[in-house]
Amino acid sequence: MVVVSLCYHLALGSSMATKPFITMAEQPTAPDLYVDRSTFHRGSSSFSSSSGRRDLVFVVNPRGANGKTAKEWKKLVPYLRTRLGEHYNICESLTSGPCHAIDITREAIREGADAVIAVGGDGTFHEVVNGFFWAGKPIVNNDGEARKSTALGIIPLGTGSDFARTFGWNNNPFEAVDRIAKGLRTRIDVGVVNEDNGENHYFANVADIHLSAKAGFYAARYKKFGNLCYVIGALQGFMGHQNRDFKIKVDDGEWELYPQVTALCIGNAKYFGGGMKIVPNADPSNGSLEVVILQDFKWYDFILNLHKIYNGTHLTVKNVTSKSIRSIEVEEVSCSGSIYVQSDGEHLGFLPRKFHILPAAIEMIC
Repeated sequence: MVVVSLCYHLALGSSMATKPFITMAEQPTAPDLYVDRSTFHRGSSSFSSSSGRRDLVFVVNPRGANGKTAKEWKKLVPYLRTRLGEHYNICESLTSGPCHAIDITREAIREGADAVIAVGGDGTFHEVVNGFFWAGKPIVNNDGEARKSTALGIIPLGTGSDFARTFGWNNNPFEAVDRIAKGLRTRIDVGVVNEDNGENHYFANVADIHLSAKAGFYAARYKKFGNLCYVIGALQGFMGHQNRDFKIKVDDGEWELYPQVTALCIGNAKYFGGGMKIVPNADPSNGSLEVVILQDFKWYDFILNLHKIYNGTHLTVKNVTSKSIRSIEVEEVSCSGSIYVQSDGEHLGFLPRKFHILPAAIEMIC
């Protein structure tokens, strides 16, 4: 299997008059977030920096939304060419498997791309965010001159686009292209999950623990049903679910006991699960994470309060607490090793885990 990168040197209003520069790289052999493989390369002729044109790298998951992403992307390309082709080299990189977007992003940043745009759902966006880092540090370009940071962008075309909801963006890809054309940028925070092996995992949206993470794990099996997969995952997650006692340390303070925890959500942004406003006070540019803890919830509590979770008014419900933090450590009292952890819908294993914030870590197209 191979991934193909296409880079066009286009004039406004023209078709593909010039031949695209094409690179091909082998697919990663294992879904390892931390193994660095080059999958994107700048060419010598169609990318010439002397032209003053900047490179936009569009990382496209053609399998997203059961193949719908590829079809919608094909429809979008002519408009994208018209809006951006005058000032940018438009580079298309198709992912060929899990974690491939991470490698494409890393190489694009090293080669000095002006921006890397995630085209797909939250899974593709999550991988692109992780591609901005390597060995616990931000990726920098290979140019010895003064560096201008590579920006992050998003064109929501996948099953879920929860991160975009925090900014009030809908799923209209043409509006996303217009945002890219306007060129407005802001810096956003990034959450970090410390792994047992000493490595870091990054998230821009929401990390969560226990029931919601288990539901997300099951939901991933039903993506072909669209946003209904989250409902199916939740129902399956409830089967055999038991609330557990947690120990929690906030901002390197003292350990506190939280009995009968149902779910714990750590938000850099507000939404997860296909539109649930689970962390309504989160702000991806305020330098902190927002934690929401649900305790002693039964299945019927979720049914009765589901509408409040969707509209973000559940913080007033009994046994729901919220707090702003910069770091948090979470352990299960009984140390069963069975408490699920995920971030941005990606399964990360089980407790214990530590989370912290990287303020203003990435420049984002807004």
